[in-house]
Amino acid sequence: MAGWNADTAAGPLGTGAVTLVEGSSFCISLPNGDILPEHPHGLFVLDTRILSGWSLTINGQPLEPLAAETKEPYRALFAGRAPRLDGYADSPLIVERLREVGAGLQEQVTVRNYSVEPAECVISVGIEVDFADLFEVKEARIQRRWEETRQVEGDALSIRALWQELRKGVVIQAPRAEVTPEALTYRVSVAPHGQWSTVLTVVPGTDGAGAAAAFVHAEGDGVSPRDRRRQEWVARIPVLQMGNRSIERTLRRSYDDLGALRIEDAEHPDRVVVAAGAPWFMTLFGRDSLWASEMALPVDPSLALGTLQTLADRQGTVVDPMTEEEPGKILHEVRLDVSSGLALGGKSAYYGSVDATPLFVMVLGSVSRWGFAAETIAALLPHADRALAWIRDYGDKDGDGFVEYERLNGQGLINQGWKDSWDGINFADGRMAEPPIALCEVQAYVYIAYQSRASMAYDAGDTALGDELAGRAARLKKTFNEQFWIPERGYYAIALDRDKRPVDACASNMGHCLWLGLIDEDKAPLVVERLMSPEMFSGWGVRTLAADMGAYNPASYHNGSVWPHDNAIIAAGMLRYGFVEQAQRISTALLEAAEYSGGRLPELFCGFGRDQFTAPVPYPTACSPQAWAATTPILLVTSLMRYDTHVSRGGFWMDPVLPESYGDLHITNAPIAGGRITIDIANAVPTVQGLPEGMAFHRGHRPWFTELVELAARRPKP
Repeated sequence: MAGWNADTAAGPLGTGAVTLVEGSSFCISLPNGDILPEHPHGLFVLDTRILSGWSLTINGQPLEPLAAETKEPYRALFAGRAPRLDGYADSPLIVERLREVGAGLQEQVTVRNYSVEPAECVISVGIEVDFADLFEVKEARIQRRWEETRQVEGDALSIRALWQELRKGVVIQAPRAEVTPEALTYRVSVAPHGQWSTVLTVVPGTDGAGAAAAFVHAEGDGVSPRDRRRQEWVARIPVLQMGNRSIERTLRRSYDDLGALRIEDAEHPDRVVVAAGAPWFMTLFGRDSLWASEMALPVDPSLALGTLQTLADRQGTVVDPMTEEEPGKILHEVRLDVSSGLALGGKSAYYGSVDATPLFVMVLGSVSRWGFAAETIAALLPHADRALAWIRDYGDKDGDGFVEYERLNGQGLINQGWKDSWDGINFADGRMAEPPIALCEVQAYVYIAYQSRASMAYDAGDTALGDELAGRAARLKKTFNEQFWIPERGYYAIALDRDKRPVDACASNMGHCLWLGLIDEDKAPLVVERLMSPEMFSGWGVRTLAADMGAYNPASYHNGSVWPHDNAIIAAGMLRYGFVEQAQRISTALLEAAEYSGGRLPELFCGFGRDQFTAPVPYPTACSPQAWAATTPILLVTSLMRYDTHVSRGGFWMDPVLPESYGDLHITNAPIAGGRITIDIANAVPTVQGLPEGMAFHRGHRPWFTELVELAARRPKP
C-alpha cells in the first residue's frame, strides 16, 4: 500500500504512540497525549497537519504517562501525573485528557488533586503549527514557505498562513485562558480532593465564531456527532456473538475500525467509501479501498457500491505520463489537500496501479451478486467495459495475453502491484526484476474480471458476451499455468520480467491465484505445501517472501513480513481448493496475533518465527487502523463459514468449517438482497432465518464462479 517510492518511509511514531481516526481526520500523539513536532505526530485534516505541537505541562513539567485507552477509534482517554517539584516520587496531581477527533480536535483536561492541601497549578498548553502536507511530515522534509500570522481574540487564538495562492488557518479556543500566540495558560488552585476542568477546541479555518460547532453534543442525550455517526453505523451492520470471546472482540474491533475509516465523497455526500488506513493513507486508494470493501461485503455491501461509484467518476480518460492516467484506468490514490508538487504525479489523483482496474470489475461483479437494483449495476457497466478495454489496449501492451506494468515517468512508483515498495519484486537469488513486469496475482485479477463481467452479461441475457469473456478467462488460465509454473521448484513465479523470464522467488502472491481459481487443480497441493512450509509460514501467518530467498528480511516491508489481508486471501484460496486444515491454521494464527494488539490487526508485522519470539514483532511504521487489516478477521471468519450469495439466481450457500475452538456463532442483522437475515452455526450445523422472498438456502459450498469455469471448459478449444 505504499504511497511513496524508494526508501521514503515514515520515521518512528514513538513508543506507544496513540492514533485516533475519524473519516479524513486523524491525530497521532505520545501516550501522555502530547504531540511533538520532532516526531511524525500531529492533528491532520484533509492531508494537512493543522497542529504539529500540543504539549501540556503542569508547573512547567510534562506529564508522566500512566495510561492511554482508546474508547472508540476517534476518542481516547489519557491519564498522567504531574511530577513533584520537591523530589518525592508520588504526585497527588493526576491529569486526565479526554480527546475526540472529528473535523478537528476537542480535548477535556481535568486535574484531580488527591492531596489534603490545595494545589497551586500553572497549567499550560504549548502550540505549534506548520500546515505541512502529509507527505512532508511522513518523509521529514518540511519546508516553511509561507507567511504566518497569529492573532489573539479573547480566549481564542487564530493562526493563518499564506503561501502564494494557498491559504490555511486554524482556530484554537480555550475558555477563560490566558492566551498568547504561543500557548494557552491557566493559573488555578485545585482544592484538596477536588478537581478542575476545561475544554479546548482546535479546528481548521480562520473564523473562530463557530470553532466548537463540530463538537457540540446533541441536546438531551449527550451524544456527539461522531457518536451519532457510530450509532448509525452499528445499527446497519451485523450483530455477532461467538463462543470464543477473544475472536468476538477482534471482530467487533474490526467493525469499529472499518466504521471509523469511512469517508464521504465531497461531491456526493450520500456515497461512503473506505479510506486505506491511518496515519498516512486516510484517503481513497483504488486497490486498497476495493479490496477492503470486497472483504467487508457481508458487513455492509454499500461500502463497495460507494467505492465503485466514486472510482468510476475518476476513471481515466486521457493519456498523461506524469499522473500515469490512461483511458479506462482506475486510479491508485487521491490526495485531498496537499500541494500539487508533493503528490505522486503532481496532481490530486495518481493512476500508477496495475491491479486497481481489474479489481474494479471484480468488485462490481460481487456487488451485482449481493442484490443491488438492476439500474444501479447497469449505470456502472460502461465503466467495467472501459476497464476491460484498458486491460486489452494499455495493460497488455505487447499483446501476449498478460497485463504488465512499467512506470511512465521517473517519479512514479517503481512497482505497481500491491507489493509496491521499490525492492518488492525479486528473483530467488535476490536480484530485482526489471520492468515491464507481469505479476502472477494481477493475472488472477484479470481472470476474475473476465468472469465477473461474464456473469453480469449472463444475468442480463447477453449470452454471446458471456461466452466470449468466459472464453478469454479459460485461455488466460491455460497460458498462465504454462508460463508461470516452475515445475522444478513446485510453485508459481511471482512474475515474468521484461524478457518473459519467470521471476523465481517463492512469494505469497500465488496465494491470491488460489482464491480466484487461476491455479490448475493438480498444482494446488504443491502450492499449499509450499505456502505452509517452515520457510513461508512463520507461525503467525504466511510470509510475503520465503526465508530461503536471497532478498528475505523479516523486518522488511514486502520481503519477509506478514500481511494479515494477504493471509486472509490465501486462506480463502486454500478453502476453495479444499485445504480446510491449512486454512484453519492460518486463520487461527492471525486471530491469536490480534490478541497482542488489543484485537486490532496492524497493516503488517515482522516475519520472525513464532518459535523465536512468542509475540508478533511489530513493524515500526505499520498503519493502524488500516482497512485491509480491519477487514481481515471478517474475511477469515466468513471464508470458514463458506458462504456465498447470488441474488439474481436466488441462491444463498453455506457449508461451515469453523474450528471447534471458535465455538458456536450467532449473527443477526446480516445484510443480503436489501433485507436482513439471522445466521446460526451450532456444532457446525448452519440455519438461516429471514431470507428475502425468492432466495433459497443451500447447504453446500459452491462459489459463484464455479458454473462459469464449467461453462468455459465446455467451450470448443481455440
